[in-house]
Amino acid sequence: MSMSKASVILTVIVLLLISSKEAASIQSGSRSILRAVSSENKARVDYAVDLNSTNFDVVLRNTPAAHAVVEFYAHWCPACRNYKPQYEKVAKLFNGPDAVHPGIALMTRVDCALKINNKLCDKFSVSHYPMLFWGPPSKFASGGWEPKEEKSEIHVIDDGRTAERLLNWINKQLGSSYGLDDEKFENEHLPSNISDPGQIARAVYDVEEATFFAFEIILEHKMIKPHTRASLIKFLQLLVAHHPSKRCRKGSAEVLVNFDDLCPPDMWSPDKQEAVSDDKGMLGNFQICGKEVPRGYWMFCRGSKNDTRGFSCGLWVVLHSLSVRIEDGESQFAFTAVCDFINNFFICEECREHFYQMCSSVTAPFNTSRDFALWLWSTHNKVNERLMKEEASVGTGDPKFPKIIWPPKQLCSSCHLSSNQRENGVGQIDWNLNEVYKFLTGYYGKTLASLYKEKDRLGDEVTDGAIADLVASTNAVVVPVGAALAIALASCAFGALACYWRSQQKNRKPRRSWN
Repeated sequence: MSMSKASVILTVIVLLLISSKEAASIQSGSRSILRAVSSENKARVDYAVDLNSTNFDVVLRNTPAAHAVVEFYAHWCPACRNYKPQYEKVAKLFNGPDAVHPGIALMTRVDCALKINNKLCDKFSVSHYPMLFWGPPSKFASGGWEPKEEKSEIHVIDDGRTAERLLNWINKQLGSSYGLDDEKFENEHLPSNISDPGQIARAVYDVEEATFFAFEIILEHKMIKPHTRASLIKFLQLLVAHHPSKRCRKGSAEVLVNFDDLCPPDMWSPDKQEAVSDDKGMLGNFQICGKEVPRGYWMFCRGSKNDTRGFSCGLWVVLHSLSVRIEDGESQFAFTAVCDFINNFFICEECREHFYQMCSSVTAPFNTSRDFALWLWSTHNKVNERLMKEEASVGTGDPKFPKIIWPPKQLCSSCHLSSNQRENGVGQIDWNLNEVYKFLTGYYGKTLASLYKEKDRLGDEVTDGAIADLVASTNAVVVPVGAALAIALASCAFGALACYWRSQQKNRKPRRSWN
């Protein structure tokens, strides 16, 4: 072979090697780009709530939002796919834990291309995609829409083809001036709870959120230990009997009767730690207040800053609502259940220690529900008094919701007999305790539950008979005893109910899941 032919062959081989490396590089780069795009898409969060025929009525009936937008679309429709980013820009303002304006409008969507939704889309006479409707959430639930219907409270959104136009349409309905570039709490006019007692009715959603969040914290930090199980059982018993939300009463009952299965004594033991290290155990899959309502924001307990109010406010409302619902014979049980729960499961150390110091200072048992309700009210005011000083010195308080001694004169003038100024600048108030108790029972009792009754939100999710059985069994551990004895008594008390409950579950038709 001549040198010229050999050089030609060598040149060809070199070119082929170079081209193959470039191709490999391009393919590798392409895969990197695809991975980046894929991860970017994976990280993208949808703010609008996906509904279907199985959860449509439940979600819209139980949402805390005052208004709802429902988009009917088809996943195969190019116009719908192109419109989704526009719709999401508006949904981000109103939906989810980081909503700028929560509780105003629930943004939802229904895929009419799925057979499961055929009848639902027919009920709303969907004639094109995407088709948007606006109205009170309760009117969508078990409702529909006809083109010739004149007096319907459900309206077609006829000018919402871009995010700007959709938000302008919503602003016209509400008389508002929301903008797509609004930041959280900017331009927000939060209603004051100092002068309007009716504002507490909005906390019906916050007591559910606080209960859900409390159990999330317990699971996240693996706080269910052999020595804390008894206190958790007692607090669950209190929730089953007296939580203002039927959903939470039902969920607490289901946790209680299945407690040994959901929370085995060795659930966080070292030999099982590996199995649950990335999970919260069986209880982690259980929504104690139901999963029908999209969660993540506060209504009554929303602060004017990201890091104020919220969970701590919601938990106080839960405790006060429990205190005004118990019977006289349950007052000491409620006291020990609340004190032990805070001591074992409230993760803020300084707050927990302060609260338990006040629990430990009680020397005589409570004989009436009035005594316990007033003790909790007084304790809350002592906590507020401490936080008033601390927040004033470091400037961490909520400027729109400063800590005050509760209730102020604007809410209950008859509660105040007289007041004078202490040396430390905090007012010393002479209280009419009878009027205070009357205020507490009305505020955290009837007024708090008024939205439930007004909108009949929760139906018959749990029977009165089941609640009565569980209330009766609450008295099983009224006398403070050791943890082992409390667990044994609780297990005996709920054994029969658990058997009945489970037999009823077996006889039920399985529900469709939309997860």
